[in-house]
Amino acid sequence: MGADVNDSATFRHTTVLLDEAVDGVLARPDGVYVDGTFGRGGHSRLLLSKLGPQGRLIGIDRDPEAIAAAAAITDPRFSIVHAGFADMAEELAAIGVHQVDGVLLDLGVSSPQIDNPERGFSFRFDGPLDMRMDTTRGESAADFLARADERAIAQVIRDYGEERFAGQIAKAVVARREAGAPLTRTDELRELVARAVKTREPGQDPATRTFQALRIHVNGELEQLDQGLKAALRLLAPGGRLSVISFHSLEDRRVKTFIAEYSKHVFDRRAPFAEPAPLILNALGRIKPSDAEVAANPRSRSAVLRIAERTDAPLRA
Repeated sequence: MGADVNDSATFRHTTVLLDEAVDGVLARPDGVYVDGTFGRGGHSRLLLSKLGPQGRLIGIDRDPEAIAAAAAITDPRFSIVHAGFADMAEELAAIGVHQVDGVLLDLGVSSPQIDNPERGFSFRFDGPLDMRMDTTRGESAADFLARADERAIAQVIRDYGEERFAGQIAKAVVARREAGAPLTRTDELRELVARAVKTREPGQDPATRTFQALRIHVNGELEQLDQGLKAALRLLAPGGRLSVISFHSLEDRRVKTFIAEYSKHVFDRRAPFAEPAPLILNALGRIKPSDAEVAANPRSRSAVLRIAERTDAPLRA
């Protein structure tokens, strides 16, 4: 996810595909733009440096720490909104913005979130089993594991982590809970998964897929993405750009499918000889990090940037 430096020097993040994502979204220097995943402001700061004097940038993030970090940006062309990007249309309407020239989304979790043990995102550190991006609301991972039944836990881990040992992990979670020792710490979950997962890809911790799955579920990340892409499409002016960075196949598949759906001709089966509906998006490309970027920042290895441009065709009913 996009960020540069945390308000504490302890947690640092290198923004992935920084120039490519910003150049991809910048349609008009004096336009209005949305950074839907402000993080620590890496993309926002570069975008502001390229905007003209009449340009405007609205940052959005649901992490209170990101909102606090945004206070360091004093540029009058910039404002920040505490919300999820799925709600961008409503949030922007509330401040009088109904159309934008670009939307940038940098999905997933940022390094400051991963590297802070108190957030509970990583199995590398012991901390509370939280995983919420917005710590002011919602159910934590520990809360979910404390109340969900075995079938629901297995489904989350299987669907969002693509974990073939999901059933065994869920069974172990429930057995521990019924024994009076529900999971509350990241180390506890990591140790439980290590016992339940019999084989794993070389170099990958057995808990990787389970932690990913719980994070996606707790934050409703795929639902947020689906809603956010639709909101962005409604907001984009003709010629406006959508620039989205994904970090795993579940995200990228959704972005790819969404762009493909709106960048193809649609025929009305009831009128087979009629002209097809015009394209709503033009797919402009797919970009992966360079070898140099991956070497400098291994976390960028799985990143995929997709860029699309809004045409002047009306949205389909």
